[in-house]
Amino acid sequence: MDHGGHGGHSGHDMPMDQCSMNMLWNTQIVDTCIVFRSWHISSNTAFFFSCIAIIALGIFYEYLRVLQKALDTRIALALTKDNRSRSRSRSSSRRNSPDITLESEGLLSGKIFNAGATGVAVPLPSRILRAALYGVTVFLSFFLMLVFMTYNAYLILAVVLGAAIGHFIFGGFISPDSILSADAKGMACH
Repeated sequence: MDHGGHGGHSGHDMPMDQCSMNMLWNTQIVDTCIVFRSWHISSNTAFFFSCIAIIALGIFYEYLRVLQKALDTRIALALTKDNRSRSRSRSSSRRNSPDITLESEGLLSGKIFNAGATGVAVPLPSRILRAALYGVTVFLSFFLMLVFMTYNAYLILAVVLGAAIGHFIFGGFISPDSILSADAKGMACH
């Protein structure tokens, strides 16, 4: 019985550009594939530049986190300014307006799901921008998680270095009051 033609099970039929998939800690460089089969490492130089790209993605992830905070701060300042001007106009006019029930509010208002939440409703364009930025950040965090899950020591180091360098670059200023009063997210998948 000849078993030689069964998809490369014998060592002689193995293609030279095969991706290897390791589910254990490894330090393999050549024939490593990163997330996609098309991101196939065929030399030490390609591996080096792939590590640089992963470090850059980690730095970019940290930038996106800072950008999210800055956007939220900008929106909060604008909403605070708007609410102050509205409360001044309401107090001067003293109009009575009927209460709106939850049943009559639209799905996109967010009030149906956040009926018990306190705060100010975020305008739709700002919500869309926040959601898009959040989506990109979550995508990148999961992508970096998949790189981490190659179990390749060098690629793991590249992810951690990117996060550390990005945090060093973009984490130069802190607001002690906001840190002491809110939960801070670290580099996590979500």
